[in-house]
Amino acid sequence: MLSSHNIEINPKHWVEHGREELIGIIKHELCHYHLHLEGKGYKHRDHDFRKLLAEVGAPRFCTPIQKLRTPNTIHLYKCGTCSQKYERKRRMDTKKYVCGKCGGKIQKVG
Repeated sequence: MLSSHNIEINPKHWVEHGREELIGIIKHELCHYHLHLEGKGYKHRDHDFRKLLAEVGAPRFCTPIQKLRTPNTIHLYKCGTCSQKYERKRRMDTKKYVCGKCGGKIQKVG
């Protein structure tokens, strides 16, 4: 958010929690934005941020979205060079990572 000054909001919050939740999220993000531009503490742990949230009636954290994926999903990857195998609970972008053993390209299995 802070490098581009764009506010990104997940549309699932609107669908699952409605208008009031969306208003709270927008207030929260605008607090980050305002304090960053003022050169004050804009992070969740900063006093300035917490104080401004209280003043505008914004939540510190949004209501969690229900997870749709199964909790026991395992994603399998392997190195294309040395065949080192990797198991991950979360998907990973294979363009961003290389094998820790040989530096080869990581590929999704299956």
